[in-house]
Amino acid sequence: MSTTSHKTWPKLTSQDEFRFLMELVLNRSTGDHTLVSLHDQQSGTTRFANNQIVQNVDMRRGSVSVTVAFGQRHGTASTTDFSAGKVQETVARATHIAERSPDDPEYLPPVKPQHYVTTPTSRPETALAGPARRLEYTSEAIGQCRMENLGAAGIVSSSMATVGVAASTGLFAHEARTDARFSLTVQTGDATGWSAAAHRSIDHLKVQERTLTAIDKAKRGLEVRELPPGRYTVILEPAAVAGLWYSLLWALDAKSYEKNTSALSGKLGRQIVDTRLTFRNVPAHEDLLGIGFTPDGLPTVASDWITDGVLTQLSYDRFTAKARGIDNIPTLDAPCLSASGLPPPTLQDMIKHTERAILVTNFWYIRTVNPTNLTLTGMTRDGTFLVENGAIVSAVKNFRFHESPLRVFNRIEASTNPTEAITSETGKLLVPAMTLSDFNFSSVTRF
Repeated sequence: MSTTSHKTWPKLTSQDEFRFLMELVLNRSTGDHTLVSLHDQQSGTTRFANNQIVQNVDMRRGSVSVTVAFGQRHGTASTTDFSAGKVQETVARATHIAERSPDDPEYLPPVKPQHYVTTPTSRPETALAGPARRLEYTSEAIGQCRMENLGAAGIVSSSMATVGVAASTGLFAHEARTDARFSLTVQTGDATGWSAAAHRSIDHLKVQERTLTAIDKAKRGLEVRELPPGRYTVILEPAAVAGLWYSLLWALDAKSYEKNTSALSGKLGRQIVDTRLTFRNVPAHEDLLGIGFTPDGLPTVASDWITDGVLTQLSYDRFTAKARGIDNIPTLDAPCLSASGLPPPTLQDMIKHTERAILVTNFWYIRTVNPTNLTLTGMTRDGTFLVENGAIVSAVKNFRFHESPLRVFNRIEASTNPTEAITSETGKLLVPAMTLSDFNFSSVTRF
């Protein structure tokens, strides 16, 4: 086990300090345009495995990045040393690179000053959380698993960062961001149960609730049946829905859309999923990880991407947006998928009213098989169960699937209200749990 003693870290770079760094860079730069970016973070992680803490560390990382441009030629250099001399050296290196670089036909000058809406990006309880707080949550999870003679592995982390972007155009933005995470895998024999959470506030991780959920899944997985591959009705928990839905987000890229290499090409303004589904970006939602501005300094905005099943928006970089005359570029930092219709049931209600289905906790190792229709493959993980006559009757061996979100999200039988979904591959979204018909499990996995 490795540990570090908790100590008082130097304060993160404040708005006034970032403004001083910006002025230092701009006064030194000879470029036509200059952009300065800041990322200064203090983070801590507690890792545990086999019911023991194996690591409890705090880390401070910071960098300043400078981009200098002469016409269409630009160069970027970074430093982790915020002293005046090193920052000036960084400007010189960026200038040297820019002077020797070829023209970039897609380069655009930094954006002009912007108006930013205040978003809930920082929570004081997370900023103040240290190793002791993380150890408290870790011990709670391990203690619950030990009481059940189960093995626990996972992480508890917390971080505080200040982020800034400024430019010779007069652009200036700076904000604090906090992040707290909990992930737990419970194991008994070959069976595993899993749960995870992420929030701006460490007080909202719901460690006990998540731990009990993972324990329940692991215990239910002790007796496993093998079912044949085929098409089944499935009940997908939010993490599984997120895994499939997130793959659709890559197809929203405007450049790919216009090159006809996207599965969505030609479908803007047309229905692509069930008419009950609406997909939005909601930066101000307190349960999402919205931010105030993008790395380019553009404000994040609330926006609708899919409305009543119809694709209404594409994802643009600044160059493509300018070429298409789009002034307000939509962002996707805080995605939320919701379903309308009848009063939404709970996950337990969906199970209770299902005659026969496969309940899936999570998918993993999702990869694209056919980009033209977005066919994906992946495997179930951390709790796959057979539901019969409204009850979970047994665990089943994991399946591999071959399906497209453009197909499965047109076969919705029921859905809940949006709830938290976080996996290692998707980040955080709010999505409903869903019952979907005719889901293609192509084979049974052997592990």
